[in-house]
Amino acid sequence: MANQDQQAVSVPRKLWQHPNPESTQMYHFMQDLNREHNLHLKTFRDLHAFSLAHRTAFWASLFASANLLHEGSYTTVVDESLPLDAVPRWFDGVHLNFSENALYSRCRATGERGVWGKEDGKVAVTEVREAGSAVREVTYGGLRGLVGGMVRAMEARGVRRGDRVVVVAANSVETVVVWLAAAWLGAVFSSSSTDMGVKGILQRAVQVDPKFLFMDDAALYNGKVVDLREKMAEIVDGLKGCSNFEGVVSIPRFEEPRDISRVPKSETLASFLSSAAKDAPLPDFVRVPFHEPFLICYSSGTTGIPKAIVHSVGGILLSYYKEGVLHEGLGADSVTLQYTTTGWIMYLSNCGALLYGGRTVFYDGSPFQPDATILIRIAGEQKVTKLGISPRWMFEVAKAGLRPRDMVDLSHLRTVTCTGMVLSEQLFEWFYDVGFPPHVHLGNISGGTDIAGCFGIMNPLEPVYVGGTQGPSLGVHVAIYDSLLPDGVVGEEVPHGTPGELVAAAPFPNIPCFFWGDKPSAGTSTSSSNNSPAAPGTKYHAAYFARFQHVWAHGDFCVVHPVTGGITFLGRADGVLNPSGVRFGSAEIYSVVERRFADRVQDSLCVGQRRPRDADESVILFLLMKPGVRFDRGLVNEIRQAIAADLSKRHVPKYIFQTPEIPTTINLKKVELPVKQIVSGRTIKASGTLANPQSLEYYYQFAKVEELVGPKEKL
Repeated sequence: MANQDQQAVSVPRKLWQHPNPESTQMYHFMQDLNREHNLHLKTFRDLHAFSLAHRTAFWASLFASANLLHEGSYTTVVDESLPLDAVPRWFDGVHLNFSENALYSRCRATGERGVWGKEDGKVAVTEVREAGSAVREVTYGGLRGLVGGMVRAMEARGVRRGDRVVVVAANSVETVVVWLAAAWLGAVFSSSSTDMGVKGILQRAVQVDPKFLFMDDAALYNGKVVDLREKMAEIVDGLKGCSNFEGVVSIPRFEEPRDISRVPKSETLASFLSSAAKDAPLPDFVRVPFHEPFLICYSSGTTGIPKAIVHSVGGILLSYYKEGVLHEGLGADSVTLQYTTTGWIMYLSNCGALLYGGRTVFYDGSPFQPDATILIRIAGEQKVTKLGISPRWMFEVAKAGLRPRDMVDLSHLRTVTCTGMVLSEQLFEWFYDVGFPPHVHLGNISGGTDIAGCFGIMNPLEPVYVGGTQGPSLGVHVAIYDSLLPDGVVGEEVPHGTPGELVAAAPFPNIPCFFWGDKPSAGTSTSSSNNSPAAPGTKYHAAYFARFQHVWAHGDFCVVHPVTGGITFLGRADGVLNPSGVRFGSAEIYSVVERRFADRVQDSLCVGQRRPRDADESVILFLLMKPGVRFDRGLVNEIRQAIAADLSKRHVPKYIFQTPEIPTTINLKKVELPVKQIVSGRTIKASGTLANPQSLEYYYQFAKVEELVGPKEKL
């Protein structure tokens, strides 16, 4: 029956297949498992099934393969009797340090620290500023020297294990130096981008009560230099209630430092670095327990205070080895260019190549300045092997009629990863038919800040088909649960091919160790035996474990293809469209609009409206028109007909309107949830993560949508 069902399911077009999968690091790891455990694993699905059924054996082998610099030993990988919401500890007894592993390698012969793959003269970082100017290269030896100087200064100024160090700065050498120095001393690092508003920065920084704030004195974006000293002063003023805060260190973004004499509690970077003598002894790396905090990231906070998500040093290191080396094939010969701000989780990916002795290209600026070719040109000039971008960037490049493979030499490029929102099927085909060389592995990936990693990810052992991610991440029990079940019940898995909510059903190392400052809410009854940081009543529990019992509900609406095993992300579960009981994701609507109307529609936003008085949900589609293109009834009718033909009549939005602007985050992700809440009659406070918070004002009128259309007109 299963084979008959699979034959009845249409298989998407195959776009790519690895020419020699036996040469990949994932295949070599699979063969190591076969030898070690007398197995006969042959395919990715075999390997993934083993990683779930034999958690201890899989993660122990992965830890050994990662060859991380560490001390101590473990007796138990993890207590497999504990559910995910118990947040079980992994590799208890192992102590390690992120910076040590980023700056040095572990010699397999001796187990001691060495520089294999990270020779002093090898370039570690190439910094490129907006429009491709001001190239700056730093070798591994130079990076060690810069980090060492910062470590001495931080130690002299009292930075100790567990202290928080916050950075508001560009994607620059200075930012990674501060990060690695803080981690060297066992401090906890957190960052925000300079284009985030003061409110957004303070919502994050105040929560973690930093010892020091490092901030650029200026920024370059969209061809303009922005003086950040006024913002710096406002942030310092907002931190005055923090008991641990000692001051702000001003980082000169350009050649001449700016005068910060009017910024309270401030000093220049040069002054801070002079806190310790250059010949002062360099402290040892502070190796901390596997499960101890190392990095604080934040939820988007698009409708409220962002959650301060704390990640463990061991969870990050082991997960990034699994994803970077096994799934993506990174190594000492890799050159990565990840477009990101320092306030996004992809900043971790931006720096991750250092862990394997590769070179990373830091780009600071707009991906469209002076035009949409900038990242393509840098990828060619720097001989990039892995390019990390977003669907929005790919859409803009395709819309501009650009063909990257005809513009520059991309022969070195092996991988393009794409994340941040759903990648449409037409962009998959554009990538291989028009955009990039056919040998490039397109990795559509999805996970998030919450796990500092992926649920859906690429792998080199299976083909790339049109649509979705290739499959799940190794060691992560991804399942799709019935989305119609109420909160707080035991979830039920749906068959492949049926949409539902994405969950993780078993523990894995890179879930947060806790939320900073999180405590059970008043009046919550928590037994003394449940001392989990995700116990009922905590924000942690409410965020992931209140939906279904003992499993992580990620909030994504997804479907697994019955034949390919690919996971297609259809939108956020809290933004799932549900008119008359028909559940579908906004991505399905976007796909039709992009495929059929890209010549007239620049972008679109699709949300559900259900006000307290509404018996059913209505779907509203907003269209951002291309300059000079008129929004009229003819276009609306065409879009209705196209959605009905490509999907069904029940997918057709009840209302279609024009919009002057679509809200996006500063990382160019369009934001649905605030608009959904606004049109459903709620008043919200715009988050500091929005690049254009003023755009929300336009949508309040649609809470009374009936007043905007005639009695027979739904335009």
